[in-house]
Amino acid sequence: MSVMKRVSLIFRAKANKALDRMEDPRETLDYSYQQQVEMLTRVRRGVADVATSRKRVELQMNSLQKEVTRRENQARDALGKGREDLARAALQNKASLQGQLNDLQGQYAQLQDQEEKLTLASQRLQAKVDAFRTKKETIKATYTAAEAQTRINEAFSGISEEMGDIGLAIQRAEDKTAQMQARAGAIDELLASGALEDHVGGQQDQIQAELDAIGAGSDIDRELAQMKGELSANAPRQIEANANGGSGAAETTQAAEQPQAGDGS
Repeated sequence: MSVMKRVSLIFRAKANKALDRMEDPRETLDYSYQQQVEMLTRVRRGVADVATSRKRVELQMNSLQKEVTRRENQARDALGKGREDLARAALQNKASLQGQLNDLQGQYAQLQDQEEKLTLASQRLQAKVDAFRTKKETIKATYTAAEAQTRINEAFSGISEEMGDIGLAIQRAEDKTAQMQARAGAIDELLASGALEDHVGGQQDQIQAELDAIGAGSDIDRELAQMKGELSANAPRQIEANANGGSGAAETTQAAEQPQAGDGS
């Protein structure tokens, strides 16, 4: 296959695909129906033209028929008055007019036959156009319903172009929101650690940060001293309690030994 043939084939394929994507069956059906209606109109116009010609021939025939009858009457009158020459002339005119009348009668028969055929064709075409119109409207309604159902299904499934764009927009918004939240949290942590300076709330130098740290350490030392004082205060009480507990145990031991001595005496 030559290069030009390949280019031509690719061009036709792409053009066919583009036209198929652009084509709307409803518009095509409406255009076809319009063409059929125009054809029916031309057929009806042809029937009217033939009927007009037939009527014109009919009028000429009536006029010639009257003229033939008049010539025949003239021949009779001339023959009755002894004028055979005038009667002959009248009959010759009658014969010429009769020939014209016969030709018109042949044309009239042809026009009448054509009119009947065109009338029958017009009736058949009218029936086909009516049937096509009914079928066209049915197909259009079915196609419209199917298109609407397809769009609804695509919207529910999220595969339509509009819903796809909306989904992408939502995803981008969520990503940007998460990124901004992460950035805000990182900045807060850096500000709290002193790695960044708060230019809006006032500049915080290194000395102030160290003083704050010393203050926090003093609070811890004070709490430790308080705990040690509480432990020192509780120590004598614990010792006294232990001592009292030891003497009581001795007395209990002596009381238990005395009855044993009486039993021995």
